[in-house]
Amino acid sequence: MAEYRLGVDIGGTFTDIVLLGDDGALFNKKILSTPDDYSRAIEDGVRELLETTGITAAEIGEFAHGTTVATNAIIERKGVQVALITTDGFRDVLEIARFRAPRLYDVGFRKPEPLVERRLRFTVPERITAAGMVDKPLDEEAMVAIAARCADVNAVAICFLNAYVDPRHEERAAAILQEHLPGIPVTRSSELVPQIQEYERTSTAVVNAYIRPVIERYAARLEERLAGIGITAPVNIMQSNGGVLPAKVAAQKPIFIIESGPAAGVVGAQRLGEKLDIPDCIVFDMGGTTAKASIVADGTFAMAPETEVGGDAALGHRMTQGGGYVVQAPTIDIAEVGAGGGSIAWIDSGGGIQVGPHSAGAAPGPVCYGQGGTEATVTDANLLLGYLNPDALVGGELSLDWEGAEKAVTALGDALCQTLTDTAYGIHLIANARMMRALSAVSSERGLDPARFPLLAFGGNGGVHVCNLAEALGSKRVLVPPAAGLFSAVGLLFAETEHQCIRAYYNAFDELDLADCNAAFAALTDEAEGLVATDGYGPGQRRIACSAELKYVGQNTALPLPVPALPLDASGLADLAEAFAVAHEATFGYRSDGESVQFVSLKAVGRGASDAPRIPDSIALKRDTPPPAAARKAYFGPEHGWIETAVVPRASLEGSPQAGPLIVEEYDCTTVVRPGWTATLDGWSNIVIERTD
Repeated sequence: MAEYRLGVDIGGTFTDIVLLGDDGALFNKKILSTPDDYSRAIEDGVRELLETTGITAAEIGEFAHGTTVATNAIIERKGVQVALITTDGFRDVLEIARFRAPRLYDVGFRKPEPLVERRLRFTVPERITAAGMVDKPLDEEAMVAIAARCADVNAVAICFLNAYVDPRHEERAAAILQEHLPGIPVTRSSELVPQIQEYERTSTAVVNAYIRPVIERYAARLEERLAGIGITAPVNIMQSNGGVLPAKVAAQKPIFIIESGPAAGVVGAQRLGEKLDIPDCIVFDMGGTTAKASIVADGTFAMAPETEVGGDAALGHRMTQGGGYVVQAPTIDIAEVGAGGGSIAWIDSGGGIQVGPHSAGAAPGPVCYGQGGTEATVTDANLLLGYLNPDALVGGELSLDWEGAEKAVTALGDALCQTLTDTAYGIHLIANARMMRALSAVSSERGLDPARFPLLAFGGNGGVHVCNLAEALGSKRVLVPPAAGLFSAVGLLFAETEHQCIRAYYNAFDELDLADCNAAFAALTDEAEGLVATDGYGPGQRRIACSAELKYVGQNTALPLPVPALPLDASGLADLAEAFAVAHEATFGYRSDGESVQFVSLKAVGRGASDAPRIPDSIALKRDTPPPAAARKAYFGPEHGWIETAVVPRASLEGSPQAGPLIVEEYDCTTVVRPGWTATLDGWSNIVIERTD
């Protein structure tokens, strides 16, 4: 019996479903998301896909999932009521935070309200020193009294001051709570992120507690729905760092899946680049609600040690944060802007057009979807410019309302005294300008020349805008992978199971006990290997990689670095110090050889490597779609005007490159090849678009 892997990615507008066979056969399905219960769209879409393909539930051996449920629960403040228990004197650490603001001169900016209201923030007498000594024992009577006051909450977070050094007080406090509040989930900061920095650790523990019951319910409901279909394969959820976790583990530690959906596309791009010997690329993903960019350099995607979510996090910047809730979890470094196909166009107080960040989402969606939307969106503009099929999308399953889109965009044009074409193209260009912010953030803002990186574009709208963006960046090559509109779902199937084990280790190199350091690494390695073993991977399938966060003594910011050779000796320690100095100079522009380096934390990452390759030698799309119209008029700006443009299927690009303008129309996405570019198909069915002038 053939075996298939099932990947499902939930987006703000569509839920994408793919089935990948061992032979590279790929079946796909796109369905509108159901925000009231995201698992419902998954069940409906999977049932329909199995029915149309004839594949049985018994043939599905793996299920991988990328979800926005955790993110949405925070953004929409739809988590549960949480209590926070912390050390005496630290009740207001969530409000004090970092004293940072994303908009320096905006006197009207306000930090997001803490996820725990002040009446539910409790302090208890206890103190463990930074050296791990008990200065003041935990007041257990006070803990019992606090437990009585937490009877009406749905989750509890515990974060004591120096618990990252010694967790015994947090462990005892959690035991008291579980004794007096059975069934209420308790998050301990020392179990979740045993690292220094009390605000970041507190914020992370609170966010985890706030969404944990939501994700636990969602994961249970999803498994019930899949079981109802007959799918018994283990459910894995994509983590923010590019690995997958069993659903039950992810539900208990949901901070690790906050950037679940965006991470999948980057993983897919990195694995594809590895397969095709393309070690460098800019990853561009434009969906219905947002556009995202990341970079793969030397075959590796960049990682950030923390992220911000909720509030006004999108207003922030890598060096100027403060708009959202801090989550101290490793995350693929992704720049995101509110510019997707569903982003709403509006007129600001100065009389100019703006696009986003607000989106029409899945309900009601763009006006042209005919589901009650009234405000013009990027998709409506692209439809009127001739880029999209005027009759329907997703293989005819979604009929389009041309007249409705025309009316909405015309209303904006009338207010600006512009023609319909100029207004629609203006919306298109302003969306491009917003997306350039994300692309610049991962390239030129890092000192990298974007012109030397090809763009790998996907998402339902990525192919429509990518040539414009490549021209602006100076890039001369674009790749649009097969099933581009569902590529994040495909990327889920290329990821490996991954567990992270972290330990605080605050020791300077010039005072280091190498035996103690190697013992700490060994303990983490054993823990990581044990977690991978519980997922069913044998000894030959377990991969352990160790790393450390390092900084100069007295410095605030640490940098993560791999530790390839263990156990460490004096020579290895010197090599690590030199590697840190090189990384510090690359990141901050200088090195300081006269200062001592110190460890901040140690990490071991355990991965499960299956015997079968995660990425096939080629992809064969198995969806039959009606042939597109032979041609239609499309607008390519005032320099080209309206041009009668050939509309072709992907398969027709085999052989010699075809000159633009072209529109490549598929079930899940559309690719617009502008004048001055050519398009052809490579051996992996990617559309390769290259600049000719």
